[in-house]
Amino acid sequence: MAGAGRRSGQDTKARIQEVALALFTERGYEATSMREIAERLHITKAALYYHFKNKEDIVVSLFGRQMAAVDDLIDWAAGQPPGPELRREVVERWIALSTELGMRMFRFAMANQHVLRELKPRREGAFERFQVLLDAITDPDAPVAEQLRTRMALLSVQLCLMAGRGLDVTDEELTGAARELSLELLGPPPGA
Repeated sequence: MAGAGRRSGQDTKARIQEVALALFTERGYEATSMREIAERLHITKAALYYHFKNKEDIVVSLFGRQMAAVDDLIDWAAGQPPGPELRREVVERWIALSTELGMRMFRFAMANQHVLRELKPRREGAFERFQVLLDAITDPDAPVAEQLRTRMALLSVQLCLMAGRGLDVTDEELTGAARELSLELLGPPPGA
C-alpha cells in the first residue's frame, strides 16, 4: 500500500511539473502564480505546497528531472556492447529525451531567460554528463572524422531544435527532421 501512495504522489508531482511548465511558457514565470497552477490542476493550494514550496522549487525540479533522464541514458549506454548499433540507439533515445521534456524545457528557457539567470537552477555537471555519454558511444580508435560524426549526431539534435525555432512546422516535423539529420551523420545502419 505504501508503494501505491508514493506512486500517486509521484504522479501528482509530475502533473504539477507539466502544468507549471506549460503555464510558465504560455504566460511567463512571473505572471504565473501558485494559485493558478493549483486551479489548472483542480487541486488545493495546500496540496500544491505539499509537493513544491514555491515556483522556483518547481523549476529546479524540472531541471533535476531532465538531468536524471540523462543519467539513466548514460547508465543504460554504459551497460551495452559498443558499436554502430549502440550509437544509433543512443541517438534515438537522445532524440526522444530531447523532444519529450526537452523541447518544452527549451521553450520555457527561451521565454524566460532572465528568470533562469536569476534562479540559476542546478545544471552542474550537464556538460560533463554529455561528455560521458559521448565517450560511451565514441570509439577512441576510430578515425577522427568518424569520432566527430558520432559527436555531431548527438549535438545536431539540440542544434536542430534551436535552428527550428520560428519555423512554421509542427513539433513532429521538427523532431522527424532532427532524427533524419542526426542519423544521416552516423551513416547507414549496420548491414545496410
